[in-house]
Amino acid sequence: MLTLDHHPTGRHFLQIPGPSPVPDRILRAMSLPTIDHRGPEFGVLGLKVLTDLKKIFKTRHPVAIYPASGTGAWEAALANVLSPGDHVLMYETGHFATLWNKMATRLGVKTEFLALPGTEHGVPASWRRGVQADLIEQRLVADKEHAIKAVCVVHNETSTGVTSDIAAVRKAIDAAKHPALLMVDTISGLASADYRHDEWGVDVTVSGSQKGLMLPPGISFNALSPRALEASRTAKLPKSFWAWDEIVEANKTGYWPYTPNTNLLYGLSEAGDMLLDPRHGGLDAVFARHQRWAEGVRAAVRAWGLQIQCADPAVYSPVLTGVIMPEGVDADAVRRIVYERFDCSLGMGLGKVKGRMFRIGHLGDCNDLTLVGALGGCEMGLKLAGVKLAGSGVQAAMDYFAGHPARVPMLKAA
Repeated sequence: MLTLDHHPTGRHFLQIPGPSPVPDRILRAMSLPTIDHRGPEFGVLGLKVLTDLKKIFKTRHPVAIYPASGTGAWEAALANVLSPGDHVLMYETGHFATLWNKMATRLGVKTEFLALPGTEHGVPASWRRGVQADLIEQRLVADKEHAIKAVCVVHNETSTGVTSDIAAVRKAIDAAKHPALLMVDTISGLASADYRHDEWGVDVTVSGSQKGLMLPPGISFNALSPRALEASRTAKLPKSFWAWDEIVEANKTGYWPYTPNTNLLYGLSEAGDMLLDPRHGGLDAVFARHQRWAEGVRAAVRAWGLQIQCADPAVYSPVLTGVIMPEGVDADAVRRIVYERFDCSLGMGLGKVKGRMFRIGHLGDCNDLTLVGALGGCEMGLKLAGVKLAGSGVQAAMDYFAGHPARVPMLKAA
């Protein structure tokens, strides 16, 4: 028999920036018997989760739900609005922006990858800062023929802990008087960081279930604008499973054109109840809670005397914090010690920062003591790895949390 939960006594500290811990309420909802996905009960469920998602994405327009990971939603976003050979402008903020760029190339799209030049402390400068909207505006102004069909950016770059200003990107596109669609990946940002699909003028938003929505992996989303739907009517990239037209039509009555992942939709319904509950402040309280947790974790990193991966405090992520190791220290070796000795999983450095940093997730089903415990594991692991620390990060985090109480009590996840 395969052994999947082999951790020591007590709860495993899953402090990667997604998949995030799944609350007991959601696990129980997912355990309900599967129902007929063509029957009347399912239609009620479908309409309910679609209504909740519009509130979470902050849109009046359709949201397509796929039984897939966020990677599937990336492909759906590209395939529905582009044709072979179309020119797309993408911006490099980290590993996931790089992977989305790679996917577009494999689909037969011509990509142009903008990035800040140079390095900062041995790390690519573009991997330490958010999207530079002025660079996008300059490039679009130069595109006199309007060959660029879309601008693709990542809202919350999970590999680096940077949350970019999407409203500024839309302003840059508008200032250039360019018709390019704006496509945004907020796979790790949705339901943890403020996101406004309609207000920010986004045409396609991509997201997934396993981050702020607190579900297991397996559901992904495309939030759509009228312009995106119009573009999809003439786009020529091959698509069938990903096609919006049949999904949007079937969704009008709460159904799908194929078999959906029913039990994950049960969990999504429960997540919507938890996130939107006005008795506990709704989404605004969720965002404030994540900002508070993030600042407590960053206080710990500063007290250790280590560098935060994101070099611009204005775009610190409320979802995760990247911690850069001193020269000569293997971040993966530190992670291994923390995992093996203290039963705590941390996110690894990805792509160009592999081995240089690790990532602490502070999202979803979490609380102050969870983070204090995780930071305790990090601090002990760093010391065991021989990293010289300036002070106690655990004490700094405790002082921050004690001195900055939450404005709204959390909704019980159990």
